[in-house]
Amino acid sequence: MAVMAVHQFAQCITCHAWSPDQSMVALCPNNNEVHIYRLVEDKWEKVHVLQKHDQVVSGIDWSTRSNRIVTASHDRNSYVWNLEGSEWVPTLVILRLNRAALCVQWSPKENKFAVGSGAKTVCICYYEQENNWWVSKLIRKRHDSSVTSVSWHPNNILLATTSTDGKCRVFSTFIKGVDAKDSIKGTLSDSKFGELIVQLDLSSSWTFGVKWSPSGNTLAYVGHNSMIYFVDDVGPSPLAQNVVFRDLPLRDVLFVSERTVIGVGFDCNPMVFAADERGIWSFIRYLGERKTASSPSRYGSQFSEAFGKFYGQSKHGVSNDTVDTSRTRGAVHENCINSIIPLGEHGALTRRFSTSGLDGRIVLWDLENEQDILEL
Repeated sequence: MAVMAVHQFAQCITCHAWSPDQSMVALCPNNNEVHIYRLVEDKWEKVHVLQKHDQVVSGIDWSTRSNRIVTASHDRNSYVWNLEGSEWVPTLVILRLNRAALCVQWSPKENKFAVGSGAKTVCICYYEQENNWWVSKLIRKRHDSSVTSVSWHPNNILLATTSTDGKCRVFSTFIKGVDAKDSIKGTLSDSKFGELIVQLDLSSSWTFGVKWSPSGNTLAYVGHNSMIYFVDDVGPSPLAQNVVFRDLPLRDVLFVSERTVIGVGFDCNPMVFAADERGIWSFIRYLGERKTASSPSRYGSQFSEAFGKFYGQSKHGVSNDTVDTSRTRGAVHENCINSIIPLGEHGALTRRFSTSGLDGRIVLWDLENEQDILEL
């Protein structure tokens, strides 16, 4: 089994992030605080409590280069925390939001970060040296509902978002004076800030976690209809396909290699998806089991079988049959897994990652002995 360690930190965890050397973890125990724990002699000790927000902290990201923490909250605010001596000092970010901030992520170069919100907008934040504060430029009038997740392309310019309006979108976030002109090539080199590169209308339900592959050539995101979507050649003519599964929906995804994705969600156990030589994606297995079940009869009538296949038809011409999975596996989490993040450098192959969930646990996973996954 791929589980490396299980740690019970609270009754519920809304989000978490690791320090650059993985010696500390920052998490929100479903309130307005951020607790930072350090591993001391095989025990986790609480060393800092970040108290500035007024409502639940919905997003945390810890930068790997500058050792800064950015937080976002339902109180419509975001703070950048810098370690000065032994204290974390907050700097307010001017978001100009009238609804909750729902997610946040540093860009690859860490000169910007993106905040998704319930105000149907995305804030692209950057540092203004002259005024010594963080300001934001807003991407407006594109989303029809709350922005649930954001993900940066490796080129530091393109940003993918998902929303409860059922769509996934890719925007240009080029900011003059912050980004270099040669950082984006090809037909996208002339794109302006906030320009919509592509809108993917593949889901008939809310969409959640979205991630780019290590090369940036493939985009994966999940829907609340127990479907996961894969998009290649993101641009004017994308190639899209989906995989339907019969268990509970996913909430977040992570590329562990260019052709392998781990999905986590309401089923409390990570799911492995992979692409074959033809580029066709399919469900492989749960991390808590070795083989998938193959008996479709245990899931109900022929009507439900046909219903699942009906929803499995991709709007771009690629279809996959409904995936049959087993409920006999043993799950490490006892409630919905709401986030999955890599441990270590974000390279072409991610062997270690962590998950957190509504059960208050953070689980460390290691794929070192999962040869069937590493060989995909």
